[in-house]
Amino acid sequence: MAMKELCMGQFIFSTTELLEAGGSYYSIRKMVSERKLSRLNKCYYENMHYSGEPNDFFYLKAFVPDGVVCLLTAAVHHGLSTYRPDCIDVAVKNKAKMSSANPAVPIKLHYFSMPRLNLGVQKMELDGNSFLVYDVEKTVVDIVSSRNKVGIEETREILTNYLSRTDRDLNKLCRYADALSCRTTLQNYLDVLL
Repeated sequence: MAMKELCMGQFIFSTTELLEAGGSYYSIRKMVSERKLSRLNKCYYENMHYSGEPNDFFYLKAFVPDGVVCLLTAAVHHGLSTYRPDCIDVAVKNKAKMSSANPAVPIKLHYFSMPRLNLGVQKMELDGNSFLVYDVEKTVVDIVSSRNKVGIEETREILTNYLSRTDRDLNKLCRYADALSCRTTLQNYLDVLL
């Protein structure tokens, strides 16, 4: 794929992707000076002529490449809540760091152990761009597990909305709750709401 084609299809891309597409450091600098690209940090660029619908989640590739959209942000993404967080909740492994550059969107890191971090991850693809997000059931279990940080009312709303879905998978929900040691808490909520 030529560099010009790459730049038309993606919103965020790395220096490596540009070089592999036939670009050079000189051509990258030239595109920055011509305002075709905007440098986000030392390794990533934003396409200033992106023709698709931009999504704040696309920026995660540049600032927390292994991060997973989680908690309230994931709940909103899955249509479980009407709450609009003021930052993107992102799960990362313990002791992970975010890019030192100032992110284009506010990001709040949540440190998860590796088993918890890897459970229920989905890769979402939109117009040639991608980001990681937890599936619906993992999002609900994370919310229940973090109910004191998230808020009791928000937890109740999210669980109520999940239970009203036709595509819910209560078996998967219970498996995730067992894996994250919050089955009793989840069961207490389910007993009240069902």
